[in-house]
Amino acid sequence: MKTRAAAANIVHRVINQGQSLSALLPRYQQEVATKDRALLQELCFGTLRWYSRLDAMAKQLLDKPLKGKYQPVHALLLVGLYQLLYTRVPAHAALAETVAACKQLKADPFKGLVNGVLRNVQRRQQELEEKVDALPQLRQAHPNWLMKRLQQAYPEQWQAIMAANNCHPPMWIRVNETHHSRDQYMALLAEQGIEASADPLAAQALRLGRPVDVTTLPGFSEGHCSVQDAAAQIAAQLLDPQPGELILDACAAPGGKTAHILERQPALKQLVAIDMDADRLERVHQNLDRIGLEATVLQGDAARPQDWWQGPQFDRILLDAPCSATGVIRRHPDIKWLRRPEDIAQLAALQSQILDAQWQQLKPGGMLLYATCSVLPDENREQVKAFLARTPDALLQPLHDGDTPQQPGWQLLPDEHGRDGFYYAKIAKQA
Repeated sequence: MKTRAAAANIVHRVINQGQSLSALLPRYQQEVATKDRALLQELCFGTLRWYSRLDAMAKQLLDKPLKGKYQPVHALLLVGLYQLLYTRVPAHAALAETVAACKQLKADPFKGLVNGVLRNVQRRQQELEEKVDALPQLRQAHPNWLMKRLQQAYPEQWQAIMAANNCHPPMWIRVNETHHSRDQYMALLAEQGIEASADPLAAQALRLGRPVDVTTLPGFSEGHCSVQDAAAQIAAQLLDPQPGELILDACAAPGGKTAHILERQPALKQLVAIDMDADRLERVHQNLDRIGLEATVLQGDAARPQDWWQGPQFDRILLDAPCSATGVIRRHPDIKWLRRPEDIAQLAALQSQILDAQWQQLKPGGMLLYATCSVLPDENREQVKAFLARTPDALLQPLHDGDTPQQPGWQLLPDEHGRDGFYYAKIAKQA
């Protein structure tokens, strides 16, 4: 009962108040029993993943919308619908617990309504689903603006991208090869009964057969591995840090790429990691401390490097630019409902500003790796294309045969093989 009410409050706050799931969930998890925390996460992620589809079905059965102070009750209905349609929770338990949660929401008068709607869905499920699924944006539970952008950018792949966005993401780990090779660590996992497979693109990446608690991973507390998606691991690989170099990790929090750079090249002269967010920078410190690594960690605006760096120009810069995060929707389903179409142009303008600023921090003969976890061309291909056109000393370093100044970079799409959506472009500064 308390778990369903907590889930309803979280969904309500994300959808109606614009709060982020990652900020809300830990707080509410402290309020439910330890054994129910995984269920709370599943209910929140699942309901938000399928929000517009569930919402459209519920609205077919409501005589009038639940607005204002009754919005949490509407969210509770969607939590109940998610259980009935997408989980193995027995229907009688889903119904009983969802109805009982009205008391926790101080909405006892709505018990009959919640019970009636959920039972109606049970009786009319096929009919209701057919009506809703006639529209692809509802069938795949994406906002219409995002679906249209995906259609335009990927006319042959847009449906596969939306389907991948709705999958449960796998758990990836990054092996710290200063301790074990990837094959050696895979053998250690096998000894613990943990199935894993190697990724063909990311050299240190292992995909686990099923998610596990990190405490069960051999040597996790000593830094022998870290949790990081395979697509994100490719960043340090492409950056290719060399001994004695001065490297900047711009927009570094929470520090996964920072640590990976140091793992791949322990003989750097110095690694500087910067981010604007003090709270997220604390995560950088925590990650480095666990693994036993050192970097110069600074709080600062990547668009204003003069405020935090008076040292020499950098040999290499990893610019993991602020973006729409449309490549990691399956890990953060609230992105679909928090992001607005006007955000994309604003983000692209910020990325452009940061790119120009960071270019001045790169020494002649140096290399900048531009990265985002977006799949939208405005933030990726078009962004880099415009930068190359306005920057005479910028030379694109092709990452594949089709990587040209007219179609620059390497776009990884979210797929059912397990990687997130990511974009990379490698740009050298003329000596």
